[in-house]
Amino acid sequence: MSALLDAPGSTSVPVVPHPCDAPPIGVLLFNMGGPGTLADVEPFLVNLFSDRDIIELPMGALLQPIVARIIAKARGNGVRRNYASIGGGSPQLRLTRAQAEALNARLDRDGGRRHVVEVAMRYWQPGTDQALQRLADAGVSRLVTLTLYPHYSRATTGSSRKEFDRVLAQPQWRDRFEVSHVEAYPDHPHYLDAMADTVRQALAGFGDERRDGVTILFSAHGLPQKFIDEGDPYVEHTHRTVAGILERLQVPNPHVIGFQSRTGPVTWIGPGTEDVLRELAGQGVRDVLMVPVSFVSDHIETLYEVDQLFRDDAMRAGIVDYRRSEALNTHPLFIEALADLVSRQLVVA
Repeated sequence: MSALLDAPGSTSVPVVPHPCDAPPIGVLLFNMGGPGTLADVEPFLVNLFSDRDIIELPMGALLQPIVARIIAKARGNGVRRNYASIGGGSPQLRLTRAQAEALNARLDRDGGRRHVVEVAMRYWQPGTDQALQRLADAGVSRLVTLTLYPHYSRATTGSSRKEFDRVLAQPQWRDRFEVSHVEAYPDHPHYLDAMADTVRQALAGFGDERRDGVTILFSAHGLPQKFIDEGDPYVEHTHRTVAGILERLQVPNPHVIGFQSRTGPVTWIGPGTEDVLRELAGQGVRDVLMVPVSFVSDHIETLYEVDQLFRDDAMRAGIVDYRRSEALNTHPLFIEALADLVSRQLVVA
């Protein structure tokens, strides 16, 4: 057939592959990960505390993994109890996979190219190496990494990116993928719209006569103060998100910001969320809406720390009505934000 088409006097018609025949575009979601079972808790903690991008223990890089195992052993029972209270393990992998499926469907809906969305957990499975293998097996050559931390920090997205670069440098992956990265989106319009929607819905649950007086407490994950002093933009990103949410809400409610999940022998950014709750109660505040502003899915920080630990603290301090806005999970506007972030990378490329 080719010879006939190219014979003298014939018209050669190039065969243009259908867009769906082209290699799929790969998307790799970065997330923290969490122990799926109670038996996974200690090895998960070892992975977490071994990462000097999270906590830089003073004994040095060579000894940190050894000390991490000691810390994991010492804290294991308490952390297992916390995970037992939310069902026996972290739901983060299940929820992140649901986000990946929703994003995959949204990207494919526009047609033209297929997409393969995979998940790389930083401290548990599936890891970056597993994710890259699945992407390669699917025929992916163009890849966009997309963080599920809206606010950049070297302790979160930075650590996942460092691990990605380490794995990508291995011989089997060199020059295998064309890669670009989405590393933050603190004021992406659809992300802010999604956050504002969850806050609006939660406020609607308070009585009409009390709603405008509810204090909104935005709670973000803590970070060692040293990181901010060295130029980490995390706090500034967090404040940009809060400002964007409030701009969309246009409500008279007072608001405050706190930082949670602080641990380890270092100075952390503040104020601590638990301290803010006690201060609010001391000021006579009785109605509080918690907004986990730096988390895009439910996990131990929302289901245990916010829903149980902080609730108990708040009630003991005198808060009467304590509620939390829903995590984004697969909120359609959040998925739209992620799809737009990926699409922009492909247009730029």
